[in-house]
Amino acid sequence: MEKSYVRMADNGRLVLPAALRAEVGFSDGGDFLARVENGVIILEPHEKALERIRNLVRQYAPAADGISVADELIAERHAEAGHE
Repeated sequence: MEKSYVRMADNGRLVLPAALRAEVGFSDGGDFLARVENGVIILEPHEKALERIRNLVRQYAPAADGISVADELIAERHAEAGHE
């Protein structure tokens, strides 16, 4: 894990050192999700944030036998519409 000293400019801009950007695969820049946890600023690459959120949701609504939850919902709505 790369560690670097980073200084914030008066205008609030941060420059992330090349070694840190390379470690997360952003040598040319990229999008991050920024959040505060227990007084600490966390910058998480956008794709990693999506992966983390998908995994969190998946534990509450796991796909059964490769069937997506969206497909199941659509099928349920079609069935309900047929009963009206």
